Amino acid sequence: MDWPIAEVARMSGVTARTLRHYDEIGLLPPARIGSNGHRYYEDHQLLLLQQILVLRALDVGLPEIGRVLADQVDTVEALRGHHQRLLAERDRLNALAATVSRTIAELKQSRKDGRPMTSINRPENLFEGIQPSRYEENLRDFPGLAEKAARRAAALTPAETEAGQRERTALMIRLAEQLAAGSPADAGPVQAEIEGQYRALTALHPVSADEFRAIGRSCVDNEQWRAAYEAIAPGLAAYQRDAIEAYADSRLA
Repeated sequence: MDWPIAEVARMSGVTARTLRHYDEIGLLPPARIGSNGHRYYEDHQLLLLQQILVLRALDVGLPEIGRVLADQVDTVEALRGHHQRLLAERDRLNALAATVSRTIAELKQSRKDGRPMTSINRPENLFEGIQPSRYEENLRDFPGLAEKAARRAAALTPAETEAGQRERTALMIRLAEQLAAGSPADAGPVQAEIEGQYRALTALHPVSADEFRAIGRSCVDNEQWRAAYEAIAPGLAAYQRDAIEAYADSRLA
């Protein structure tokens, strides 16, 4: 039995245009092309499509997916490997969900009784389930800074890497506390935190006012950066962006 491209699109949720693209790049050729020019898919192609969609859900790029599909010998073994990756991703997301839930509860309690968040004593807890390596990857829009950051990261000891991660997390928590307290983005304590960020960046590589503004916008526009901030507190990504914008206007103009 085979299915026309429109039916495969309906079943899988993938657009016909995407399926045609997969065919054009050699990732998922159809079983046959009918006399009417339409693509038709059989069971084998549907299994391959399932694997493609699983790998895409795991943020694997199309070139790498092509290599995975080309190298695999046994479909069952391939699916078993995908299954293990999905389970690992599920565990990571569960940990992240627990982190967000804990942070929300502590922020609400802090706002209610005025006490500082207890997680500030162990800020690494707030990044449970978040992969720190992704932050360095997200500097790719700023190649000069990314290169210097990569060199510095490669020279750090594990203890220094952990200390840096704790400090970054603590900084985000301090901003979250200012946000929860209702402090405007241009308030003195907020701007002091931003100045610390700016000095840390310029210690690695010169950063202009426009570049610093672009980094601030990336906190919102870059999906993974935004997720990291929003995992601490809803609205924190935009708060960081606005605080950087205010700093650039008042200190770097």
